[in-house]
Amino acid sequence: MRSRDCKIVATMGPASDPPERLAMLIQAGVDCFRLNFSHGEREDHARRMEAIRAAEAKAGTPVGVFADLQGPKIRVGMFVGGEIKLRYNETVTIEASNEPGAAGLIRMPHPELVNALEKDDILKLDDGKLQLTIIEVGRTQLKARVDFGGVLKNQKGVNVPTRRIPISALTEKDRADLAYALDLGVDYIALSFVQHPEDVHEAKALIRDRAGIIAKIEKPSALTQIEAIVEAADAVMVARGDLGVELPPEQVPIAQRKIIRTARAAGKPVIVATHMLESMVEAATPTRAEASDVATAVYQGADAVMLSAESAVGRHPQSAVAIMDRIIRAVEDDEEYWASLPRDMTPPQATTADAIALSARHIADVIGCAALVAFTATGSSAIRVARERPRCGVIGLTPFIETARKLALVWGVRSMVVEEVANVEEMVEKADAAVRKLGVAEAGDRVAVIAGIPFGRAGKTNTIRVLRLE
Repeated sequence: MRSRDCKIVATMGPASDPPERLAMLIQAGVDCFRLNFSHGEREDHARRMEAIRAAEAKAGTPVGVFADLQGPKIRVGMFVGGEIKLRYNETVTIEASNEPGAAGLIRMPHPELVNALEKDDILKLDDGKLQLTIIEVGRTQLKARVDFGGVLKNQKGVNVPTRRIPISALTEKDRADLAYALDLGVDYIALSFVQHPEDVHEAKALIRDRAGIIAKIEKPSALTQIEAIVEAADAVMVARGDLGVELPPEQVPIAQRKIIRTARAAGKPVIVATHMLESMVEAATPTRAEASDVATAVYQGADAVMLSAESAVGRHPQSAVAIMDRIIRAVEDDEEYWASLPRDMTPPQATTADAIALSARHIADVIGCAALVAFTATGSSAIRVARERPRCGVIGLTPFIETARKLALVWGVRSMVVEEVANVEEMVEKADAAVRKLGVAEAGDRVAVIAGIPFGRAGKTNTIRVLRLE
């Protein structure tokens, strides 16, 4: 069977925890797993990480893992009686306090938020079900008008689409979870509620080179600096949950397309996430709209699509993966997909390695290569080639299992761990052996190979060689 180019991410949870279920998910097509640190205890994630690595070894293929940090989730405080009723067009008071609120009074344990709000700012509560508009700003209190009413219960979430909130993307809990996740050996850290590139730089200073960083784009303020955020991060996630709360629904598809194109141009992997096959939490098949949603992300050139509750707590996690795999393959079999897929993404101010990657893709297309092999220490060579979306896909050969696992998130890349090569003869031998083992080429086929000479020096991709398999 032809390999699939767009990757599948599955969120771990009770539904995917059993070892036999985990093995089936990998067999069905999962390339990378998400550990959601918003839920569960650390011991749960440690157990899951151990199970993933055991299943990876049994499957014989590198599997990526990323830890998704909770981030600074802003919530209202408690209420006397547990809830209050908000009525359309009434005026309510907001103040910063840890004391319980009451009818007409909302207290929030976030003074930095209350101090940052200004007249005409909008607050969306409980995932956008309720909405307030600030109409008056005082020294210690705010007055707000109820736009959408309803029942507001204890500690429901607050979104502020109109204001950049002066809160770090890393809470104390996140810092502790980050250190724990790095000790577990995750391949990426997903940073929630990124608002500006400094959030990514702050996390990078803590992570150093122990893992890559996925910037989750779920705030409108992030869209205004999307190029700088993408440049700072190692990968990007279109996190449509909170993004869909803070943006009007008609703007979410536009934002998704913009984020994907920006990430593609920068050569950074991009994941589309949230509500992809949501009905399969209960149902055995997705809706037609959900199938179209997955297909749209693939047509737009996403590196990966993600399952959340479907694989974490759903009744049919393996079926959800299998159906997502079928949707992706159907799109990739469509000639219109290849005709409309943005390519030639390498910028004019390209490096030598960028130019080599672009040229390799053109050579592979022109002479019909069966495979394009990239020897890579850090993964950057394989990622550069993948940015150009070669139709034959990419085989990433690396001496490091950590690099092979990171490449599990990258479009079209099948990674394999091989011993470091010392000369051109070894390069040819290992490329030949790898494509035959993976079943992507056979005698008589041509294979394009890129590498850096002298060997063993990262970031020095400067060579293209075309082989004809004997």
